[in-house]
Amino acid sequence: MSGSRDSRSVGYGQPPVSTRFKKGKSGNPKGRPRGRRNEIPYDVVLGQMVTIRENGVERKITAAEAFLLKLAKQGLEGDGAAARASVRTFEDARERGLARSTKDQISLICLVPKDFGANDAIQSLRIARLLNRFRPTARIKLEPWIVEAALERLDQPLTPDDQRVVLDATRPPGKVKWPNWWTVFAD
Repeated sequence: MSGSRDSRSVGYGQPPVSTRFKKGKSGNPKGRPRGRRNEIPYDVVLGQMVTIRENGVERKITAAEAFLLKLAKQGLEGDGAAARASVRTFEDARERGLARSTKDQISLICLVPKDFGANDAIQSLRIARLLNRFRPTARIKLEPWIVEAALERLDQPLTPDDQRVVLDATRPPGKVKWPNWWTVFAD
């Protein structure tokens, strides 16, 4: 043989000419089989009935209801992300008309510690932060996300005096995205 390759040679990376892909023709003519890209069966999984025990009494509810109860319980126990997620889920259900009538609503039973006050609830939801955690009477300041959310819900702009109060009560005021009408800023 000479130095040039023979077009009929067979070996690694050189399959026989008869079995090579033809130019312009797909190597997978049938394509992906139907039904391979089915969505995850959320309705099947979340519609299953599960048994829960509350105060020693067992009852059956759907997995979706059990999931929401667990999420709400975690939120009440201090998990801020779970609290926000459960509130968002309940609001979405209400907007879509999926919320049950008042006679069919789920009653959420929770045990709250005796010394659990408003400050504890605000901190556990991560709405505000205690300035000095070693002093029980220390001031708390609002987190930027809750200030932004509250300002979006206002019907009319605040007066400059009210703006100063909000500014003083916000934990890092420089992190808040203030609305266009806002006139008072931190020094």
